[in-house]
Amino acid sequence: MASEHHHRYHSMPESSSTTMASFFSFAYAPAPEGTSMFDELPKATIVSVSRPDAGDISPLLLTYTFLFRYKQFKWHLVKKAPHVFYLHFVLKKRLLFEEIHEKQEQVKEWLQNLGIGDNAPVVQDEDEPDDDPVLLHHEESVRNRDVPSSAALGVIRPVLVRQSSIADRAKVAMQEYLNHFLGNLEIVNCREVCKFLEVSTLSFSPEYGPKLKEDYVMVKHLPKIVKDDDSRICCACNWFDCCNDNWQKVWAVLKPGFLALLGDPFDTKPLDIIVFDVLPPSDGNGEGRVSLAVEVKERNPLRHAFKVTCGNRSIRLRTKSGAKVKDWVAAINDAGLRRPEGWCHPHRFGSFAPPRGLTEDGSQAQWFVDGMAAFDAIASSIENAKSEIFICGWWLCPELYLRRPFHAHASSRLDALVEAKAKQGVQIYILLYKEVALALKINSIYSKKRFLKIHENVRVLRYPDHFSSGVYLWSHHEKLVIVDHHICFIGGLDLCFGRYDSPEHKIDDKPPLIWPGKDYYNPRESEPNSWEETMKDELDRGKYPRMPWHDVHCALWGPPCRDVARHFVQRWNYAKRNKAPYEEAIPLLIPRQHMVIPHYLGRSQEILESVSMAFEDNAKNMKRQSSFSSRSSFQDIPLLMPQEAEELSGSHGSPKSVWLDTTTRKSVSFSFQKSKIEPFVADTPLKGFVDDLDALYLHKKPSELKTQLTTDTEWWETQEWDNQVSLVEENGSIGPRASCRCQIIRSVSQWSAGTSQVEESIHCAYCSLIEKAEHFIYIENQFFISGLTGDEVIRNRVLEALYQRIMQAYNDNKCFRVIVVIPLLPGFQGGIDDSGAASVRAIMHWQYRTICRGQHSILHNLHELLGHKAHDYISFYGLRAYGKLFDDGPVATSQVYVHSKIMIIDDSAALIGSANINDRSLLGSRDSEIGVLIEDKELVDSCMGGKPWKAGRFALSLRLSLWSEHLGIRQGEVNQIVDPISDSTHRDIWVATAKMNTTIYQDVFSCVPNDHIHSRSTFRQTIASLKEKLSHNTIDLGIAPKKLETHQNGEVKQTDTMDRLKSVRGHLVYFPLNFMCKEDLRPVYKESEYYASPQVFH
Repeated sequence: MASEHHHRYHSMPESSSTTMASFFSFAYAPAPEGTSMFDELPKATIVSVSRPDAGDISPLLLTYTFLFRYKQFKWHLVKKAPHVFYLHFVLKKRLLFEEIHEKQEQVKEWLQNLGIGDNAPVVQDEDEPDDDPVLLHHEESVRNRDVPSSAALGVIRPVLVRQSSIADRAKVAMQEYLNHFLGNLEIVNCREVCKFLEVSTLSFSPEYGPKLKEDYVMVKHLPKIVKDDDSRICCACNWFDCCNDNWQKVWAVLKPGFLALLGDPFDTKPLDIIVFDVLPPSDGNGEGRVSLAVEVKERNPLRHAFKVTCGNRSIRLRTKSGAKVKDWVAAINDAGLRRPEGWCHPHRFGSFAPPRGLTEDGSQAQWFVDGMAAFDAIASSIENAKSEIFICGWWLCPELYLRRPFHAHASSRLDALVEAKAKQGVQIYILLYKEVALALKINSIYSKKRFLKIHENVRVLRYPDHFSSGVYLWSHHEKLVIVDHHICFIGGLDLCFGRYDSPEHKIDDKPPLIWPGKDYYNPRESEPNSWEETMKDELDRGKYPRMPWHDVHCALWGPPCRDVARHFVQRWNYAKRNKAPYEEAIPLLIPRQHMVIPHYLGRSQEILESVSMAFEDNAKNMKRQSSFSSRSSFQDIPLLMPQEAEELSGSHGSPKSVWLDTTTRKSVSFSFQKSKIEPFVADTPLKGFVDDLDALYLHKKPSELKTQLTTDTEWWETQEWDNQVSLVEENGSIGPRASCRCQIIRSVSQWSAGTSQVEESIHCAYCSLIEKAEHFIYIENQFFISGLTGDEVIRNRVLEALYQRIMQAYNDNKCFRVIVVIPLLPGFQGGIDDSGAASVRAIMHWQYRTICRGQHSILHNLHELLGHKAHDYISFYGLRAYGKLFDDGPVATSQVYVHSKIMIIDDSAALIGSANINDRSLLGSRDSEIGVLIEDKELVDSCMGGKPWKAGRFALSLRLSLWSEHLGIRQGEVNQIVDPISDSTHRDIWVATAKMNTTIYQDVFSCVPNDHIHSRSTFRQTIASLKEKLSHNTIDLGIAPKKLETHQNGEVKQTDTMDRLKSVRGHLVYFPLNFMCKEDLRPVYKESEYYASPQVFH
C-alpha cells in the first residue's frame, strides 16, 4: 500500500549518524521508499489495564491490552508500559535526527549566502539515490510530526491516588497518548510505529484473510540474509553466544491459511511459507491429533523455541521469551486447527477443501463439451487476465491454437497469448509434468524452453526429478488454468495437440484448416518422435484419419476457484523447494484466503453451540442402519458435523471402508432442495470432518439461515468482477453458468504435493455418490479398471460400490441403470497383434477383467445372481465416427477417443475432473489428480422413471448435451431423452441407436474391436481377407471399400458405402465384450512390459 505523500526521513552524515547511534545504543532505520502500511488512520482502544500485583503502584508494571481497527481489520495487542516508553523515545530520537539535519541545512545555506561554503559537500541521505535530491521540510511539517511529549507524561507518571484508580488513570493517559500519535499519518507509517503495531505488507491485504499474529522470530533453515544492522541478534544479551550458529531474525506473519516468513516487515516477497494442509489424525503415540505447532525445550535456558510441522516440512523457530513461544504456539494451532475454520482438518470425502456454495458466496460452475468450446473460453479468460495466470498440465504445447481455423486466429496460439499477457505485466506460472523420456514422448523440456524464452514474467517448473525423488511410475495428471484467482478451468483437457475437437468429431482435414501439422493426431497410428517441428505433418492425411477426441471441461468461479488455486500454490511451492530452492527468479506463492465457511469472524462459539443443540435435539431419534439401506436425493447428501476423531469409525485400508453406517434424521427443506427424509451419512473413512452446515442449522428456518450465514461479509467474497466468460447459452457445447454447491477433491500424497498423508477424496467421492444414487448413474471415463471386495490386486472400490448399489436395486425390485462410456481401444500406438503393442493388450486385459471376464468382473458376478437381467442394470458403450479423408478420397472410420472423466448422478450432481477410474488415479499415492463435485442448487422440472423429478440445471443440461451428441439428437428432439431410465429412452433410443450404429460399422468396415474376433489368429485371418479387397488399411481396419456387396435372392448387389453410413446416428456403439475373449492379453516374458510392474497399467 503505497502512499503518494509518504514522508522521507533524513539521516545525519555517516560520522554524525554513527556517533548518535552509539549514544542512543540503537540504530535508526527508515521505512523503504514508496512503502506505506496505512493509507488512512487506524483507531485504537484500550480494552484493559492489568497489574501483576494489586499492591504494585509503579506504572512500569502495568500491562495494556489494545484493540486496533483499520478498515475491516481488527487485532489485539498486549503491551507493557516499557514497550510504549521505548516507542516514545525512538520517535523522539527520529525527530531529533530530523531537526539536527535541518539545522545543518540552514547553516550550510547561510554559509553559501556569505560566499564561504560554495564547495562544501552536500549532505546526502545514504538511503536515497544520488540523482533524487530531497527538499527541506518546513516548520509546519516538523510541527505535524512532533511526538506528543506532554501526552506521554501521564503514562509515565499517573497521579498517585487510590490504588483502584491508578489503572483507570493510566488507561485514560495511555488512550490520550495513542490518540495523539495515531492521529498523524506520517508518524503511523514510520517503521518504529509499524513494528509496535505488529503490521507488515501482508497485514492488510484482504486476499490473505484477517490479521492474526505477527512478530520477529529466529530461524536457521534459510540461506543467509544480508542485512546492515544487528537484526540477527535474538536477545539483548551479547555474552552467551546465542546467535552465532546461523540463526537469523525474520518477520513472521500468521494468516488463517499459512505462516509466511519475511526478511523485513516491509518486504513484499516471502523468504519461506508454510501452507497449512490436512494433518494426520494421530501422532502415532496415541496422544490424539497432531498439532501444527509445539513448544520445543532447549538445553540453553536463554533459548526459547517452537516447531511448526505441516506436510513433510518441520521448521524450528525461536523467540525472545517463553511467553512468546506459548503465544505463537497457541495462535498457530488456533489458526490451523480450530474448528470449524481450520485447514488442517479433513472435510467431506477426506478432502482438503470444504463444500462451497452453501450460502450465496459466489460459487458458480459452467461445463464445456469438447475442446472447441473449452479452448475458446480459456483463451478469453487469458486475454482478460489482469495479475497472474497459473497453468498446470500433464502435457502442454506452446504452438497449440485455442481457436480455429488456425490461420485466422494466429493470436490465439498459446505461446502468443502468454507473450501478450507477460508483456502487460501479468505474472505467469507454468507447472509441467516431467515425464520419463523412455516411456512418453511429450517432450516437456522443449515446452519449458519455449515458454521461458517468451518473457521474464513467465516462470516454468518441471516436476518430479525421477532419480532424486525415486518416482518413476507415477505422473502429475491435473489439467488446470487459473486466472487472477477469479476463474479456473478443470477437467480432462490438456492444452496440447490432438485435443481440439467439436461435437461433430471430424476424422479428416485435408487441406489443413483446423488441425495444423502434428495437431492432426492419431496415437493409434503413430506417436511423433519429436515435437519441435510442430507444423510438419506426422500422418499422411490422405491415408490415415485423425482420432477424434471427446472430452468434458468446466469453469469454476468464487471460493472453489481459490481452492483449486490453493492446490496449485501447494504444488508449485513444493516443486520450487525441491527443484530451485535458491533461485530468486522463481518465487514462492501465497494462497489467497477465503473462509472455510463464510462466517469466520466471531462465529466459532455460536456454531459449536448450534452443533451441540443439534445433537441434543436429534439424539433420541438416531439409529444405526445398514450402509446400503437408506437412499436420499443426492443433492441432500449432508455434510458431517464436528465430532471428536474417535467418534467416527472406518479403516482407511479396508475395502468396505468407504461405506460407513448411516443415521437417519429429519431435515429442513431448503429453498433449493427437495423436501424429504434423508439419512445422516458419513461419506469417508477419514476422521474428524467438520462441514455439516445443514446439521448446524437444523433448528432454523431457511430465511433465518440465509440471514445468519451472510451477516459477516467483510471477509467473504465482496469484490465485483466482470464476467470473463460470457458464453452462457445452453447450446450443445456450452452449459449455463449456474450457482452450485462445489467441492474440490483430489488425489495427492507426499511425493506429489508434499502432504503429510495420502488424500484420495476423489475415490471416496465416487464410492459415496454411487452408494447414494437413487435411479441412475452415467459415467464417461478414459479407463474403467476397478475391483470387488476380496480383489487383492486392484485396490480401488468403485466397482464394488456399483455392484452393491445394483444388488440393492434388484432386491428392492426397483429400476436402476448404470451406463458406462469408455474408449473402444486404449489410445496408444500399435495394432492388436503387433509385437510392440503389449501395453495396449495389458490395459485391455485389466479392463476386461473389471467388466466381464473372470471372477473379479462385475458382469460375471451379476450374471450368477441376475442372469440376463444384469444388462438391464449396467451396460458399456464406446464412440465411433466416419468420413471421407478428402474429396473423392477413401471413406474411413476411427474410434472417438473418450477422454472425459465425469459421473452424473440422478441428473442432480456431476463429478468432473482429471482422474481416471483406475488405481493410478484414485489411490492418491500414485498419479496426482484434481476434480470437482458439483451439486445443483437451481432445480428444473424433469422426469425420472415416468414420474416428475426435480433435476439440477447443471447436471441435466450436461447429460442432455452429451446424449444429444452421442445419439445424434437434433435440437428440437431433446425432450425424447429427458427421462434417462424410462424404456422409451433407454431401450428405444439409447440401446437401439448403439445396436444400429454397431451393425452398420461392422458391415461397412469390419473394423476392430468387434465381437466377432475372439483370438489373434482370427484377427490375422480378417486382415488377410481385407487385403484382397483393399490396397491400404489403417491399424484398426478403418478403411471401407468403395462399394459394398450384399446378397439378396442369390444375387450380388453393390451399394455405395456412404449411402449405407447415412443411417448412422451420432457416435454411440456397443463396447465389444467378446473381443479377444479367448486370448490371455497379459504381457509375456518375451515382451519388455512383462518385467514392468503391473501397477503401471492399472
